[in-house]
Amino acid sequence: MIHLDDVHLTLPSSAGPVNILRGISLDIAAGEAVGLVGPSGSGKSTLLMAVAGLEAITSGLVEVAEKRLDRLGEDDLARFRRDNVGIVFQSFHLIPTMTAIENVAIPLELNGEPDAHDRARAELERVGLSHRLTHYPGQLSGGEQQRVALARALAAGARLLLADEPTGNLDLKTGEQVIDLIFEVQRERSMTLLLITHDPELAGRCGRVVTMGDGLIVDDERAGALSLAADAR
Repeated sequence: MIHLDDVHLTLPSSAGPVNILRGISLDIAAGEAVGLVGPSGSGKSTLLMAVAGLEAITSGLVEVAEKRLDRLGEDDLARFRRDNVGIVFQSFHLIPTMTAIENVAIPLELNGEPDAHDRARAELERVGLSHRLTHYPGQLSGGEQQRVALARALAAGARLLLADEPTGNLDLKTGEQVIDLIFEVQRERSMTLLLITHDPELAGRCGRVVTMGDGLIVDDERAGALSLAADAR
């Protein structure tokens, strides 16, 4: 599903070029769940943005769902995301003047889908919000808003779910409920999941944990190896 080969991303600054990604090579299979961890500033979110086609790389290869993203223009990238990628951020990014069902339906409507509201309703029901369809974001709790954001990410039938600290604005109990839901949906639909988190225990639920540091991948472990290491300690 994801193939990165020697990916570099360098940004200009008044102090000189800043190397954000410094040669990332990574393969993630279809249906795999991967936790991406590392200290702030290590390049995690930038890597996720490159995988989503939202950040142009300086050099290297980014291939997602058999598409070379580094060779696509903006319009083609937008179509690619529409058809293949769902993204959930720490901030919910809901439109405050639209109801929950309208927030979920709008990307489908922009794509000309005739059953946009039916599909939006089905996704909101799946995330447990059948009783909140006509509520506005300001009338919803943080956990409910993140569920709306998740429903929106799933509504177009994404094959790849990218989640960047999806529980960062939620309390512990609500965050656990949202994460449980993300993993349930990922398994049900055999989606590929790339999850950025600062929580090692949460990352371990993914079955594979990739650790970044200073723009590089410094570790890549399967759940079995992590369990053995923990037992050894």
